[in-house]
Amino acid sequence: MSSATELTQTPQTDQDLDEIEVSLYEARKKIQPRSVSGTFAKWRWALVWVTQILFYGVPWFNWNGRQAVLFDLLSRRFYLGGLVLYPQDFVYLTGLLVMSALSLFLFTAVAGRLWCGYACPQTVYTEIFMWFEKFFEGDRAARIRLDDAPLSGAKFARRGAKHLAWVVFALWTGFTFVGYFTPIRNQFSEVLSGSLGAWQTFWIFFYSFATYGNAGFMREQVCKYMCPYARFQSAMFDKDTLIVTYDTARGEPRGSRGKKVDYKEKGLGACVDCTLCVQVCPTGIDIRKGLQYECIGCGACADVCDEVMDKFGYERGLVKYSTQNAMTNGWNRSQIVQRAMRPRVLIYSTILAAIAVAVGVSLYMRVPMKVDVIRDRGALARMVEQGRIENVYRLQIMNATEQKQDVAIAVEGMPGIVLASEPTVEVLPTEVRTLAVRVQIPPSNDSGAHPIVFKLQSQNDPAIHLDEKTTFLVPR
Repeated sequence: MSSATELTQTPQTDQDLDEIEVSLYEARKKIQPRSVSGTFAKWRWALVWVTQILFYGVPWFNWNGRQAVLFDLLSRRFYLGGLVLYPQDFVYLTGLLVMSALSLFLFTAVAGRLWCGYACPQTVYTEIFMWFEKFFEGDRAARIRLDDAPLSGAKFARRGAKHLAWVVFALWTGFTFVGYFTPIRNQFSEVLSGSLGAWQTFWIFFYSFATYGNAGFMREQVCKYMCPYARFQSAMFDKDTLIVTYDTARGEPRGSRGKKVDYKEKGLGACVDCTLCVQVCPTGIDIRKGLQYECIGCGACADVCDEVMDKFGYERGLVKYSTQNAMTNGWNRSQIVQRAMRPRVLIYSTILAAIAVAVGVSLYMRVPMKVDVIRDRGALARMVEQGRIENVYRLQIMNATEQKQDVAIAVEGMPGIVLASEPTVEVLPTEVRTLAVRVQIPPSNDSGAHPIVFKLQSQNDPAIHLDEKTTFLVPR
């Protein structure tokens, strides 16, 4: 009783009332990946070269006197080689997006995050920016020493040269990106003359800033926190998906040793605990802890581990691409390949192939001319000379070719129906031509709406012909 009284009477000091602030977020630890060479690194750099040659080179190719690939938003025309698409062809973009999604599902089910590790723009540009970083500041150990060193002329020069290279490369990337939406040769001339438009300038700097920030500073944070793919990838994985994995049964217990030591006699596994697999990882994870959502499947840890195994005279493959079932059951490569052709993969492949064929056939059979028929709302129907009944329509003809088309217009569907306007119209290359046409029929007591068909035929190309249905109104 007395002890309780003493506790209640003990005064509380200001120090006792101080609040302790606890952060719920871990501060970012800067990752300095070590450079690595090997099979997977060569594949990664091969894809860097292929993707960037295509990205920076394609806008400079010409086709029939204009840019081969151009998404002209102002004129609402999209040029892909000899193909000219309009907003009405949006269905093809839908098909492309569906194929891209299915391809992602298929590749992920078969071999995990191949896209992330080898072809994702974040991975590609991070590799390029890290190459600049290594060129100006050295490899991992040199960069860490430079981080810890006090500011000096040499440090400022190295860092300044690196950032200058980053900025120049990012600006060229932004310039090229905008060059897909405005003719890049004209854009280059406008940059040199200082007459670049406001929107072009904005998007060049915006895309440049995004490239500079994401590849230069955020790097693994984009993959770990911003990219949604890391969060839902597990829904597409199963135990037969190829992933970068550590052979725990062979590697544990890990421990350091000399090259001439028989590690089996010492009761050790093949892992020498050199931590190089952690040092080369662009997201800073330890693959020996198992599959983690931060792993982008780049294979850098497998490359460096193989190098270590070679130095110690051990068998390669302590870290490798394999599946959970293969690691559990000790399957060989042929068994892994056989299991890859499972129902999920076959279903994805069948649907993807069907959609690709459908889109391809549709593009092949696409008529490179379109017409919209709109009734004149000012006069639905009227009586003209000799008691004839006339309807007026507005035809919007889109020439999706790059040649002039002389289009013959005819109308069918009712007895005695005739076109009272010019039967031929000239539509220039990639032009959208709008014209009013008059359609007449003899006097009729059959009131109401009657179906008719406008028939358009190119006189330059017999394969280009269109039928467009509408109605003819006969007043009471």
